[in-house]
Amino acid sequence: MTLSSLDISDSFVEVDGIRFAYREFGAATGTPLVFLNRFRGTMDDWDPLFVDALAQERPVILFDNAGIGRSGGRAQGTVTEMAQAAAAFVTAVAQGSVDVIGFSLGGYVAQHLALGFPEMVRRVVLAGTGPGAGDGILPSKPQVGPLRSAPEMDLAALRVLFFTESRAGIRAGDGLWERTHRRVDREPEVSPDSYEQQIAAIKHFSTGGGDAAYPELGRLYHPVLVANGNDDVMIPTINSFIMSQRLPNAELVVYPDSGHGFLFQYAEVFAARVNEFLNRAEESVA
Repeated sequence: MTLSSLDISDSFVEVDGIRFAYREFGAATGTPLVFLNRFRGTMDDWDPLFVDALAQERPVILFDNAGIGRSGGRAQGTVTEMAQAAAAFVTAVAQGSVDVIGFSLGGYVAQHLALGFPEMVRRVVLAGTGPGAGDGILPSKPQVGPLRSAPEMDLAALRVLFFTESRAGIRAGDGLWERTHRRVDREPEVSPDSYEQQIAAIKHFSTGGGDAAYPELGRLYHPVLVANGNDDVMIPTINSFIMSQRLPNAELVVYPDSGHGFLFQYAEVFAARVNEFLNRAEESVA
């Protein structure tokens, strides 16, 4: 029987002077699935209901990038640097290629990882994310900025940023909060210095002249699953449509009455969709 993510203790590996904290568990065989996290997220902010459903069918690797959680070093100030650090970590802990799932900021990193290290990545899942500055891309809604940078991410902020105002959305937010706070020895909260670095990386990725993936999507030939809720206030859903149209080998799924946190609101349903996508035989694009 596969252990729950809540039962797994941190492991550590040192790469290029940075001590990365990570958790590796799940099925004994298969291509490992590496999780790339959101802004201000640590390993403990992944929904165990979602992660454990994926771990039933494949090895999974959660980790905190430099300066996050119990990982050492300083958080990087660009998405490109975050992807380079992630690549160094993957090289140290995985044999052969990996699949990646990137959520929000982690989706930015996943795109750069696949573009910069194409042989390292087999398949990509992009959840609640976008490609950066480009034609038709929309920024976050006005209510996002103050809440995103607040000293603490409490339940009230989580509801606004991740879920809709419907009863289903409220229940989803409450459920996620409860499940992610079951762990007693949670990772340290992301420090102000680290999330300021993350904000700088997001801004650089989201403006012309930065390191947006948008201009490069045409050469990202990996199979990609793009997914979002139908009302994402953090990274508007239209960005997912645009990204899926520009990627050569992408498919798009959008979930009803849900926002940025759709993958936790529909944890088991989306996990089944991800497992199906990752389990497919290899495909090629001419």
